[in-house]
Amino acid sequence: MLRKHSQLASLWVFTLLLILFVSLAYSEEWPQWRGPSGDGVSKETGLPSRWNTTDNVAWKLAMPDLSGSTPIIWGNHVFLNVADSGELHLWVLDRRDGSVRWKQFLSGGDKRQRKQNMSSPSPVTDGKHVWVLTGTGALKGFDFNGVEIWSRDIQRDYGTFGLNWGYASSPLLHGDSIYIQVLHGMKTDDPSYIVRIEKMTGETLWKVERISDAIRESPDSYTTPALLEYDGKRELIITGGDVVTSHDLGTGEEIWRLKGLNPQNNPNYRIVASPVVLDRIIIAPTRVRPMVAIKVGGKGNISDTHRLWSFDNGPDVPTPVSDGKYLYIVNDRGIMFCLNQQTGAIIWGPERIASGTYSSSPVLADGKLYVTNEDSLTTVIKAGAIFQTLSENQLDGYTLSSLAISRGQLFMRTDEFLYVIGEESE
Repeated sequence: MLRKHSQLASLWVFTLLLILFVSLAYSEEWPQWRGPSGDGVSKETGLPSRWNTTDNVAWKLAMPDLSGSTPIIWGNHVFLNVADSGELHLWVLDRRDGSVRWKQFLSGGDKRQRKQNMSSPSPVTDGKHVWVLTGTGALKGFDFNGVEIWSRDIQRDYGTFGLNWGYASSPLLHGDSIYIQVLHGMKTDDPSYIVRIEKMTGETLWKVERISDAIRESPDSYTTPALLEYDGKRELIITGGDVVTSHDLGTGEEIWRLKGLNPQNNPNYRIVASPVVLDRIIIAPTRVRPMVAIKVGGKGNISDTHRLWSFDNGPDVPTPVSDGKYLYIVNDRGIMFCLNQQTGAIIWGPERIASGTYSSSPVLADGKLYVTNEDSLTTVIKAGAIFQTLSENQLDGYTLSSLAISRGQLFMRTDEFLYVIGEESE
């Protein structure tokens, strides 16, 4: 009998440890815009589906101004690129209660350009250090105690940004390097370029020009680079200037190029929605039409060889999200589609969600899509082959920032507050 009780006790201990392990395995950090994998997908489960300004709010912190920058979370640190009275700062909060741990000055010269200001790029972190870029060209690295490790001015080094609505691309952190794109042309004759910077020294490892035939505003790109990994290979994916290009991470050399993002040579075809890379397919949005799916493995001009399918009801501003089987799209007016990612076939849509303007990008987690409009209303939709709205959740303020997820909580930024929704899981 004692042996049986001992065996049962051991089984219970093993079960509890297994539950704890699974819980920890699916508790993630949010180290960059679009999350752990850079694709807007979180593996966390048990996430909130309902909230308002008071219900299910762990804490909130007043914000001095709007921002398109996403909150970045690592451990008990929350990093924010913040505009405040004409200046730009990096704020670091304690995720447990929202208290400000430290602030660091980044740059003066903040200004509003249509919807956005100069705080739009999201920070990136490797868990020990954080790097932040501003629309004024300030690029700085700090340790988690707020000690500056280096500082640069990209505009001073390489020339004035020439985008019509201001610089807004977030940096991509991979390995020992930060990758930054500057794709512009509306307000400059300087060439567009990509630069790789060593993350601990700030040294430029390479800088390459990115040539295109785009005209007027069409060279301007507000996208963020994507990392493509397949068959032991890694490539940098860049969209803008009417084309998609892939680049060698070590040298910046262009590996392949796909044309056709602006088939009518429209002079106002700037690109805002970023590329999505998942399951050996690259999804490249443009200004609504066409959104193009590209298979990996190309060399040189792949416009006629690696184009899988295209779709003429793509997004303009919100970046799509995919679970590997289904690709979910929301346009600026709140019209949604679900496509088969491999074929481009419509699974459902067009489906209308709450009316409004949509600028933040949808996030996929826990079998749900979180889609937020500029009026700070988040619609929660069941992921999968059947369209179903689960809830609508209203917060105060104006929202451009995409939602972030970490340890069971949702981090939602409006121009009035940073809200943290739900209870932290450990």
